[in-house]
Amino acid sequence: KDKGTGKEQHITIQSSSNMSKEDIEKAVRDAEMHASEDKKAKEAAEAKNAADNAIFQSEKTLGELGDKVTEAEKQPVRDAIEKLKKTKDGGDTEAIKADTEALQKAFYDISAKLYQQQQQSGGQSDNGGSNGGGMGDDGVYNAEFTDKTDDSGK
Repeated sequence: KDKGTGKEQHITIQSSSNMSKEDIEKAVRDAEMHASEDKKAKEAAEAKNAADNAIFQSEKTLGELGDKVTEAEKQPVRDAIEKLKKTKDGGDTEAIKADTEALQKAFYDISAKLYQQQQQSGGQSDNGGSNGGGMGDDGVYNAEFTDKTDDSGK
């Protein structure tokens, strides 16, 4: 049964052209061979999409960081971006995946430094606790909750 619709689906191959048993087996083998090729093509497309996304997000975030991170700290990420751009244009799916991971790791290194800087500066964000929320001494985030549901429509 189809999981989405609950309807049973059947595929029936009927021979109206008097196909031989050998011809039918050959058609099945061809279909299986193409299924493998289709799977590889899908995997390659997904790897390229992941690479494109990693490049876009990394470039965007680098721009948003401004002077919170030095140019020297940004350089490994920029290098990883350039390498991934070149790899992505090639056809090696495994290399694309590896270079995407390398970019993510380079970016993780910057994120870890930013986190450490934030912890060393007291962990307070620009708005402090002025909005009624903030990190408590016990490490639990305290926030106020207001239900803004409009009851006038009932």
